[in-house]
Amino acid sequence: QVQLVESGGGSVQAGGSLRLSCEAYGATYVIDNINCWGWFRQAPGKEREGVASIDIDVKSRYADSVKGRFTISQDNARNTLYLQMNSMEPEDTAMYYCAADPFKCDSASWRIVGRYNYWGQGTQVTVSS
Repeated sequence: QVQLVESGGGSVQAGGSLRLSCEAYGATYVIDNINCWGWFRQAPGKEREGVASIDIDVKSRYADSVKGRFTISQDNARNTLYLQMNSMEPEDTAMYYCAADPFKCDSASWRIVGRYNYWGQGTQVTVSS
């Protein structure tokens, strides 16, 4: 099993930046077998949506709404996932979740909530205008 713990959320004004982190805890061989990492978000009254993903080949994918503003990355040990968020907008306000799965991401499935085996508890991000 893998436990994911997000941090870095908070309140920021429009145009500002935040950096989210997601640390993975568990057996090394389990974490090493994770081939798809993702960030999702869920605003009140809305469905959870994919924000970005990164796979074992360091291929990253982004939702159109965040392209050019958000960057997903990992540390070298691949047990910490990051989401750098710049030029933030009030529409970015949501609970942000980290997710991970052993199956490699692809363009068709990376944003599907049900394909991820592991989830964090979320960190709140609020952007004021």
